[in-house]
Amino acid sequence: MPGLRREEVALLAGMSTEYYIRLERGNASGVSESVLGGVSRALQLEDAERSHLFDLVRTANVGTSPTHRAAARKAQIRASLQQTIDAMSTVPVFVQNGRLDAVATNALGHALFSEMFIDPRRPMNAARFVFLDPRAQLFYVDWEGNTRQIVAILRREAGRNPYDKNLTDLVGELSTQSELFRKLWSAHDVREHRAGIKRIHHPVVGDLELTFETLDIKSEQGLQMLIFTAEPGSASNDGLQLLANWVAPKSESVPLP
Repeated sequence: MPGLRREEVALLAGMSTEYYIRLERGNASGVSESVLGGVSRALQLEDAERSHLFDLVRTANVGTSPTHRAAARKAQIRASLQQTIDAMSTVPVFVQNGRLDAVATNALGHALFSEMFIDPRRPMNAARFVFLDPRAQLFYVDWEGNTRQIVAILRREAGRNPYDKNLTDLVGELSTQSELFRKLWSAHDVREHRAGIKRIHHPVVGDLELTFETLDIKSEQGLQMLIFTAEPGSASNDGLQLLANWVAPKSESVPLP
């Protein structure tokens, strides 16, 4: 909590100042969940920040042995799940992993984010697009807000899955090539963006204001499904319908190699 001294945080968390300083220095071996709960309450952490703290301490307690390394995030989905996504033909659907790789879309989702897929590199990665592709600043109306969201999501994933080499490589690449990414990454902001508004400028149908919901796919650990909708009767809804008509002749599933 801003303005509190270490002694005050320790008092609010119900521990000694020496113990709290030990936690600050990264010595989290053997720390109990009750202690972490006390620290979370003292610092008034939000849910995502609290989960991030628990992930970091869990990693410290497990250690870095290869037997404890987290599995790499999936890069594809089952055929039956792709069929389900394709059947949702009236809304754009986008499936991603924790690194923000594009894992799957339906035809409308692929058309909505067509600017991202111009780059032939696969898997397409939303963070790489936002920070390294100049088209992103035209595509996202609130580009700066999206950069902060992207970094907060990646920071959360780094705590949850710290031994993912692909994630480490991605962070290294972005840090090397984007000064803005380096600045935002050093702020250690942690957030989860489960729902909200995306405002984009689509090259075919113009400006769209879309509501999104993020759903965890329980049968595919580590994957999330983003579903986008527009308010009925709005100009954005008309634009989305126009986009759906544009892709209808080629509405079969779009493979993402």
